[in-house]
Amino acid sequence: MVLREVLLLVGIGVTLGIAGSLLTARLAAAAVSGLLFGVKITDAAVIVFATVVLMAVATLAGFLPARRASRVDPMVSLRYE
Repeated sequence: MVLREVLLLVGIGVTLGIAGSLLTARLAAAAVSGLLFGVKITDAAVIVFATVVLMAVATLAGFLPARRASRVDPMVSLRYE
């Protein structure tokens, strides 16, 4: 349940981020193109690599607390509150 929520939020963020970056890349192509050496602004390999790395880090960040929460006995947790 926790991982599903994390991946949903990351998916929404990645979708909006890619759309926003492609839109701003078209608007600021002249200013940014001088800073990129051997990479186009809309290079698919770079965008896919960055997306995969972001998803992996977010999955790990959501997996660690989810694993820890799954090891807690529900009765102990309910009695604590």
